[in-house]
Amino acid sequence: MRRGTRDELLDRLAGAVRSVTVPHPTRVAVDGPPAAGKTTLADELAEVLRDEGRDVIRATIDDFLFPRALRYPRGEYSAAGCYLDAHDRDALTRVLLDPLGPGGDRRFQPAVYDRVADTVLSPPVATAAADAVLVFDGVFLLRPELLDRWELRVFVSAATETTVARAVVREGRADVERRWRTRYVPAQELYHATAQPTRHADVVVHNDEPGRPVWETRTGR
Repeated sequence: MRRGTRDELLDRLAGAVRSVTVPHPTRVAVDGPPAAGKTTLADELAEVLRDEGRDVIRATIDDFLFPRALRYPRGEYSAAGCYLDAHDRDALTRVLLDPLGPGGDRRFQPAVYDRVADTVLSPPVATAAADAVLVFDGVFLLRPELLDRWELRVFVSAATETTVARAVVREGRADVERRWRTRYVPAQELYHATAQPTRHADVVVHNDEPGRPVWETRTGR
């Protein structure tokens, strides 16, 4: 494991992206529990890659949620429901991951859901450059159904109490802590027990101190 600055971590991740040599866009997963800091890290990595001249597609699992009326069949606080029912993985693979992958035509859509309006989206189809990079953040990205869709797998972790405290500050709602402890934290425990995401990650980032992260590389990248 190595502790360093934020810039050193980003340089390490950008180098890992550069090391990928495939004849189609490079698909990067930035996985981790809610409030671990994965979205911020993905945004920063995307900016570094753009500064290097790469064509970056920035997308998130939050834009592949099922509409609210469909995503709580087990109840709003169900941990199993969070893991199994919340995200439209079929749409994710069909409109984004597979078109950018081996044999794909590179014609993709970056979203299927509007979180503000709580409605299905059908944005215009775009065509990615062959050397583009998809930087995709979200929960449960290293589950078995999605594992082989990524050329680079990053897992961002933080202590449970750290993520809960961040969520309470960020959301500022009375029910936030209950939701984290009843739904999100047990869902992550289920995910780790069944999918073992850190075992499959190329880079694991310990993000309890974002300014001085610790990371470990699990492959030769």
